[in-house]
Formats: sequence, C-alpha cells, structure tokens
Amino acid sequence: MSNLFARREQSRSVERHNSPRHPWLAGPYIFWAAGFIVLPLVLVFYYGLSGPDGTFTLANLAAIAQPIFRNALGQSLLISFGTTAICLVLAYPLAYILSKNRSRSGAFIIILIVLPMWINFLLRILAVQMLIANNGIINMILGHLGLAQMRLINTRAAIFLGTAYDYFPFMVLPIYNAMCKIDHDIIEAAHDLGANALTTFRRIIVPLSLPGVISGIIMVFIPSISEFAIADILGGSRILLFGNVIEQEFNMSNDWHTGSGLSLILMVFIIISMIVMHRVDKDGEGQIIW
Repeated sequence: MSNLFARREQSRSVERHNSPRHPWLAGPYIFWAAGFIVLPLVLVFYYGLSGPDGTFTLANLAAIAQPIFRNALGQSLLISFGTTAICLVLAYPLAYILSKNRSRSGAFIIILIVLPMWINFLLRILAVQMLIANNGIINMILGHLGLAQMRLINTRAAIFLGTAYDYFPFMVLPIYNAMCKIDHDIIEAAHDLGANALTTFRRIIVPLSLPGVISGIIMVFIPSISEFAIADILGGSRILLFGNVIEQEFNMSNDWHTGSGLSLILMVFIIISMIVMHRVDKDGEGQIIW
C-alpha cells in the first residue's frame, strides 16, 4: 500500500514538473493566431455563407456549378495530381539512394535540395521563366546546337514544370526521413531469411516508407491545388486555375461572397487531405526533420 502511495506521489510530482509554469508566455502566439488565423477564417465563413444583405445562403457554394468555376477546379485538380505524380516518381528513387548513402555526399545533396527553399518563391519562378522563355537559356542552347527551338512558356507543361520544381523538396524530404528511420536490422533479417533485394524492397522498404510517401503527397497536393501565381507567370494567364478565379473574385470583381464561397470549397479538399495524412501517419514518421 505504501509503495502504491509512493508511486502516485511520484506520478503527481512528474506531472507538476512537466506542466507549464508560465502559461502566459503563450499570450503573444494566442494574440497572433486570433488576429491572423481565427479572424480571417471567421470572415471567410461569414462571407461565404451569406449574401450581400447578410442573410444565410448557399448560393456562393453553388457557384461552383458555373462552367468557368467548374473548369478552373478541374484544371487545378489536373495540375495538382500531375505535379504530385511527377514529384513522387522523381523523389522516391532519390530518397531511397540517399537513405542508403548517409555519407557527406548524401548530406550535401540534401542541402542542395533544401537550398532553393531559402530563396524567395517569386525569384525561383522567375528563374524558371528565364530558362523556358522563347528567347530563354534553353532555346539559346538549342539554337547554338542547330536544333529546333521549343515553345515551353505559356503552356500547361510550363505550369507542371514550375510547380514540380517548386514543391519537389516537400516530397523528397518526408520520404527520405521515413526511409532513414527504417531499422537496418530488419533488412538484414530479411536477407538472412532468403529474401532477395527486390523482395526486401517490396515487402519492407515500401510499406515502412509509406507514411513518408503519404506525407509528401499531401504536402505537394495541398499547395499545388490552390496555386495561381505560377499559372500567371509561366502560363501567361491562358490557363485559369481555381486559385486564379478566387483571386479575381476578391481583387477584380470585388465579390467577397463568391470568392469566400469558392475558398470554402477549396478548403474541403485541404481538410480531407489533412485527415488522410493524420490517419495514415499517426506517429509522424513522415514529418520533415530539419
């Protein structure tokens, strides 16, 4: 009985030690979150579910049935799924190779992957524009080699290239992190039991790296589905994405109600993606470690 009482007292002591002693230190963040996260979301919900007279309506959500909005959503889904597929195909083999080679060269390659993320987003996209412009670097090289020049700018391929280039690190880093956490003893045990390299990769590497894959897919899919700046710069505004129509409703049409309603529809895709990531990667094995 005395031992049980002692254990309870020890447990309470640990809880008191781990409990925050100065909760007021979270005050600045609470103020920041209330002003820049909660309040904007409340405004989006208010405008999205109300009409110009302030009454409740679902007409702003039903606007997605209009052809221009429906087609823009389809284009955004096409770009986001395509970008995610391109990043996954390129990132998975690279992450597997880097996870097996943890020397200085592997760490240097990881730095090269992360390094562009330290540069401003618009500067990176403008750099891609300089590469693929009609008089850009790629066509200049092709011209010097006597080859036919390519028309890359203001096309859907340019948008795919820009989004894949910009979000590629968000795919490779979670997969690399998940693969690095795979216990090497499990792989050695599989080899001892007679599994060849292909079987080990299919039965061990792929299942254990799945949380990182799902995390990378979500981290690429969510920002690419709401992308509009890349479509403006590399697509020449010829391909209208869902983010473009939302931006136009707010800034050009000054219709905050329709823009907020479309934003709520886009938010549904984002919430579903986050729920999927939470269910698959409950332990956070695919999270990026910087």
